Amino acid sequence: MGEPSADGRFGSFGGRFLPESLVPACQELEAAFRAAWAPDSAFRTRYRALLADYAGRPTPLTDCERLSEELGVRVLLKREDLTHTGSHKINNVIGQGLLTLEMGKSRLVAETGAGQHGVASATAAALFGLECVVYMGEVDTERQELNVFRMKLLGAEVRPVTSGSRTLKDAVNEALRDWVASVETTHYCLGSVMGPHPYPWMVRELQRILGDEAREQCRALLGGADPDVVVACVGGGSNAAGTFAGFVDTQARLVGVEAAGGSAIGRGIPGVLHGMRSYLLQDEWGQILEAHSISAGLDYPGIGPEHSYLADAGRATYEVAGDEEVLAALQLLARTEGIIPALEPAHALAWLVRAARDGTVAAGSTVMLTLSGRGDKDAEQVMAALR
Repeated sequence: MGEPSADGRFGSFGGRFLPESLVPACQELEAAFRAAWAPDSAFRTRYRALLADYAGRPTPLTDCERLSEELGVRVLLKREDLTHTGSHKINNVIGQGLLTLEMGKSRLVAETGAGQHGVASATAAALFGLECVVYMGEVDTERQELNVFRMKLLGAEVRPVTSGSRTLKDAVNEALRDWVASVETTHYCLGSVMGPHPYPWMVRELQRILGDEAREQCRALLGGADPDVVVACVGGGSNAAGTFAGFVDTQARLVGVEAAGGSAIGRGIPGVLHGMRSYLLQDEWGQILEAHSISAGLDYPGIGPEHSYLADAGRATYEVAGDEEVLAALQLLARTEGIIPALEPAHALAWLVRAARDGTVAAGSTVMLTLSGRGDKDAEQVMAALR
């Protein structure tokens, strides 16, 4: 997974479809990130130090003996749920927070669905002394009330979005509008591998730490071998992009798992949304359809452009999981390993449970799954769903 083309494309996907007023901001951001991301730069040194001393990296690789016995495949979990703030999102926001300081800006705006990127953005803003505004769909503020409280406790302003479907897509729209109006002082801390160039590439680079770690850990555990299958959940797709970056040049099979009600690869067609060309859920007139998922973090009608490219190239496959099997998989992991996952990675686990039982993943295979977040934030929602 290398760099995109000069105009920010992965094959025919990606690009920069923006109002003229935001093009200079994206160009400024790309220039700042390229300078900061140079090998052995002071930025990278500080970034790595904060990931270690503040975020808690490296995260462990857990060999799930009881779950593996249940499924007949060896399951290894990359434990992003054990980072500070409880998800992989911290890897991205520490980098973008530092970049905000590098660009001399004093304010962050962010979008969030499940609330984890919002919490992580608020955390980084508090750490670096930045003002922070988080846009969140009204539907998501209701099902993620705990994360709304956490953002406010960290000093961020949470602005509920009441337009459209009142979910993640609409939160992105409002964050972009804010950025247009305040670009001189504001950086838009986008949470996934989507949006206009350089975001899909930049966020993947900031998340590849988890894939690079997982590859080294797998080889140490497996006597130098790579896992047979690498799987991660996909909304926009940042944890999957970071994971796949560590394994794309191996023989491992790469599998992204979308929510059944938001399957952009399975049911979408190419189009333009939020500054990028990618697979999107659309009707015959090109209007964006609403996605559905029990998980707020996967409730997005598109997918990052690099994932679209990997799907078209045949390097990764993209599967789906439905709400009921997600809840069952969450309970299975809790009962067998004492780990309660977030609903997002429970989608990846749900596909693995099904694939192991129907033979899609062969008995005796080794599967590395990125557990991108912990289940605290979803406890009330899961409790209500299981009554």
